[in-house]
Amino acid sequence: MLPQSVNEPADDPAVSGPASVPVRSAAAGENDGWRTHNERPSLSESFCTVKVPGKGASLWRKFLAFSGPGYLVAVGYMDPGNWATSLAGGSAFGYTLLSVVLLSNLMAILLQALSLKLGVVAERDLAQACRDHYSRPAAFMLWLACEIAIAACDLAEVIGSAIALNLLFGLPLVWGVCLTAADVLAVMYLQHKGFRLVEAFVITLVATIALCFAAEMIYSRPEVMGILGGLVPKVEILTNREMLFVAIGILGATVMPHNLYLHSAIVQTRNYDRTPEGKREAIRFATFDSTLALMGALFINGAILVVAAAVFHRGGKSGVAEIQDAYRLLSPMLGVGMASTLFAVALLASGQNSTLTGTLAGQIVMEGFLNLRLRPWLRRMITRFIALVPALIAAGFYGQSGTAKLLIWSQVILSLQLSFAVIPLVQFTGSRAKMGEFVNPRWLNILAWATALLILALNLTLLGNFFGVPLWRGKP
Repeated sequence: MLPQSVNEPADDPAVSGPASVPVRSAAAGENDGWRTHNERPSLSESFCTVKVPGKGASLWRKFLAFSGPGYLVAVGYMDPGNWATSLAGGSAFGYTLLSVVLLSNLMAILLQALSLKLGVVAERDLAQACRDHYSRPAAFMLWLACEIAIAACDLAEVIGSAIALNLLFGLPLVWGVCLTAADVLAVMYLQHKGFRLVEAFVITLVATIALCFAAEMIYSRPEVMGILGGLVPKVEILTNREMLFVAIGILGATVMPHNLYLHSAIVQTRNYDRTPEGKREAIRFATFDSTLALMGALFINGAILVVAAAVFHRGGKSGVAEIQDAYRLLSPMLGVGMASTLFAVALLASGQNSTLTGTLAGQIVMEGFLNLRLRPWLRRMITRFIALVPALIAAGFYGQSGTAKLLIWSQVILSLQLSFAVIPLVQFTGSRAKMGEFVNPRWLNILAWATALLILALNLTLLGNFFGVPLWRGKP
């Protein structure tokens, strides 16, 4: 059973926040390495609302108390933007790019661990940390870039949900896009009832996606030796230009910038002891929760690629990259009537999950960078309609071909912004002035910077390819 909230949100959470919440004093923030002091808690209506058992409680009870935020983050790693890249990789190259899915997931585990540590130790989310470290003009530019990226990510998820509704119920894409706006009301309702209910809803949808793809794996009967061989990195990935392009796309679609802002905020919903010992315990349990959840995301992303390899690549359909094409071909090629339906159900669950967490991320970013005190419903409506307008235009005027192009553009925009979130995160968590005894050890700092630079290099390559300026000339 999930632990209950420790208190109810205030009447005006956008202004006052919950009562009896431990907030840092001005004196505590004078010499902590930040340019300005942060007095307002992150995600104030949910800050410290989930009770954590005290000393003497069993490890199991504490694990349950900290479980949940990792799954909200994990849904960003299995969103509809990932589906096209995994489908393309599996149908074109079989199991070969499974190693890229694994590498992307390991990088995600590292970055999310740094994100939650920043939230626990500095008592700031990444957006607040950027605001409190950089000058106002720099922080404003970072906010603007982040808002564009969140809108792009939200756009992919809105389109994914609309495509799923079209495939399942024949609902026109325009109406499907409009219907996805209702998730704003769902977020408000669930968060008002307690943050644990938000987490329970997300975990239920993640379980739905996992069960659907477990069934797809059984139906497709993949080759076990092929899967094991695909987990081993191959030089061919670097030397084959087309394979490298898809590999970079998988990485670019997997590591999402808004998840770094999201995780550093929602980890603070736990009412843990704000002492060095309490923070150390919070980091340990939250990291375990995050790692476990992201391993689930690895299974789902890997399963999409494996199903595509086992069905389309093995069946000679190496050009399947569109979600709609995969839906139409699955049942006929497998001879299982339910295969296509399960695929669409998983897509719908993925889209709804990702739009829910993307809406939360939009709120965190706007509050953190600008310190705006808008009411929660107004913040969420603004972030949602930024994504809805271009999706409606594309769906209304261009139909499915337009939405497919929009999905591609959304991933390119995401790749542009990613390093602007990763580099500050690595910089902050590697600063002794900001993190004190919790600063990254030397080995972790080297690994984190290597990851940040690799992501930057791969995304520059992806952008170069997209704009016709290839930075790598391997074999075609």
